[in-house]
Amino acid sequence: MRTPVVMTLGMVLAPCGLLLNLTSTLAPGWRVVKGFLNQPVDVVLYQGLWDMCREQSSRERVCGQLDEWGYFSAEPVLVARGLMITSLATTALGLLLATLGVRCWQDEPHFLLAGLSGLVLFASGLLSLIPVSWYNHFLGDRDVLPAPSSPVTVQVSYSLVLGYLGSCLLLLGGCSLTLSLAPWCEERCHRCRKAPAASLRRSSISTVYVDWPQPALTPAIKYYSDGQHRPRPAEQGAASKPKVGFPMPRPPPKSYSNPVDVLDGETAAESHGTSSRSTRLYHSSLPCDSDL
Repeated sequence: MRTPVVMTLGMVLAPCGLLLNLTSTLAPGWRVVKGFLNQPVDVVLYQGLWDMCREQSSRERVCGQLDEWGYFSAEPVLVARGLMITSLATTALGLLLATLGVRCWQDEPHFLLAGLSGLVLFASGLLSLIPVSWYNHFLGDRDVLPAPSSPVTVQVSYSLVLGYLGSCLLLLGGCSLTLSLAPWCEERCHRCRKAPAASLRRSSISTVYVDWPQPALTPAIKYYSDGQHRPRPAEQGAASKPKVGFPMPRPPPKSYSNPVDVLDGETAAESHGTSSRSTRLYHSSLPCDSDL
């Protein structure tokens, strides 16, 4: 049996979503802060969930910057840390279930296990989409996510975009694998429909009706040729019809056999005159050549 398309699609999208979410969680690029006073114009500060990196002219990048504004203690950052790690662990569990459910070394896939893995992957996509969306909602709010005051600007960075893409891929892969539950549900419904019919008590006396085929009637007049039974000339072309019966020997031609001596009356007629004809008719009741 070939692997269903929904399973193949889920097994392709889920690992891609895991890789993107892992990069989004570890990379310091959820927010870009630039336009600092008393610093060069090309100085950019990348803020992530675990680290801050200072970059200048796209050539010098220094990570491990000090948190001067209390960024890491902000609620969206703390919630994002916990939910993103939970999402990664849930994704790993879903992929393990999908590997066992989708046929890898078996003849047929395990539809129930593959469907459950789809539900787990869908939940992991939601767990990563919630913190990404929440962080993006308060991206420019300096009261929720602390940042220097104006003229410093705050923009979205690449890690937030990767988090969106990874969450969407996990949602799509989870939905695709969840469709594997359809054959399992159909099989279960089919079994439930058969169960009441099998549980009915059968009667002790049952009548069995056998539809025997009706035998073909033997024709009353058969066609004989050379002393053997042969099909009629009109039936020789219908070779597909079954022949019923068996050949009968041709009877010998009938002929009159006279056990009585028919010439006895004629002999008596010669001796007795005119009364001989009535006597001949009385003694011989079978035809003969003289009567004809």
